[in-house]
Amino acid sequence: MTKKNSTITIGRLGSFYANELIGQPYGLTFELVDKKLKAVPPRTLQEVEDTDATNELINDGKCVQPLTIDEIQKFKASGLHVSEIIKRQIEQHANYSLKTEYSKEKYKKRKEEKYSKSFTTIEPNLYNVCDYWFNKDRTRIRDLRVDSLSQLLNLANIRPGGRYIAVDDASGLVVAGILERMGGKGRLLTICDTDSPPAYPVVANMNFNAHVVSDVHVSLNWATSEEDYAPIMPPSDLPQEQIRSERQKSRLNKRKAVTNLLTDTREELFNGEFDSLIVASQYDPWSILQRLVPYVGGSGSVVVYSPQIQTLTDLHSQMRATTQYLCPSITEAWLRRYQVLPGRTHPTMNTSGSGGYLLHAFKIYDDPNASSVLMHRHHKAKKPKVEGDSGAAIVPDTISSTDDRSTSEGPVIIEG
Repeated sequence: MTKKNSTITIGRLGSFYANELIGQPYGLTFELVDKKLKAVPPRTLQEVEDTDATNELINDGKCVQPLTIDEIQKFKASGLHVSEIIKRQIEQHANYSLKTEYSKEKYKKRKEEKYSKSFTTIEPNLYNVCDYWFNKDRTRIRDLRVDSLSQLLNLANIRPGGRYIAVDDASGLVVAGILERMGGKGRLLTICDTDSPPAYPVVANMNFNAHVVSDVHVSLNWATSEEDYAPIMPPSDLPQEQIRSERQKSRLNKRKAVTNLLTDTREELFNGEFDSLIVASQYDPWSILQRLVPYVGGSGSVVVYSPQIQTLTDLHSQMRATTQYLCPSITEAWLRRYQVLPGRTHPTMNTSGSGGYLLHAFKIYDDPNASSVLMHRHHKAKKPKVEGDSGAAIVPDTISSTDDRSTSEGPVIIEG
């Protein structure tokens, strides 16, 4: 989060004062000039006139561009604007006139990205943050693409006021998506490896308000998520006469708050009835489901993400062998990006091969007494005669099926 009276550094572009950027709307392009920001007017899309020129006669060699790197560095050191440097490169380019109009536009764009000290601010929403991490280092988010992430959140039925369990080893990308959709209402309980609260770098990029995270998100590690585990906590209650200073008293209060939070969080987990379980972990998913699915309520969603399909096919076979899961299915998202420009709209030349795979199932209770489906297997009871009513009748007696395997006591409405 950008703070007032601080300095922002952007790689090779340099640094500037944060006060110049605070309060500006998203989507504007700025140019950095002597540690000061200068707003750049937006460029309009123009139609490119097609000509008879082709690129087949172009021979890109060392002698095509006589302007050397040292000369370009001297131009930059003298304060020459980027547009003038690009103009001089074009004037001395031997084959520039042989290029098509489309190639000329690409050449100018490449040079602007290379020499220009400009940047565009974008809103830190889930789409932009996920797309940024996927292009920068997709292994840190386990190759979770933005379209797969949106399907994961939909399958898990994430909504404000819901209660969810998440196991996120994708740098907090899944947690960030859940928190954004919950909007500060509900409960998100995450299971991690560390004793301290997990560090989710993606959540820090989302620029959430403090209450959106603190009022909703709690965490446990794998040890404290076991019901038989007895956590060892430092003493927090001491007699008043043993407290020697305010510093010691403050430290004991912090210990007590941590102990109470851990106890309440474990109790909340063990009480169960969570709406969904979301898993994007490097560990064996079957062992995770065996540990956490008992805390998911009936008809709750179980969603597992993995960048490898073999992991989910093995899990799919294990889930189908039990009666605890309904309709387990594996899906793969498919995404094709398009370049949309006047006269140049087409699919991009390079695209990602896969955005990962998703397994989704519903949890059900394996209890024959709670299943209404068995009622359809019984023989229908004979309809008793009721005088004065040819439609529905309330019979205050017990109606039994012919095989005496199921009964229903009390008033029963029979529709005829």
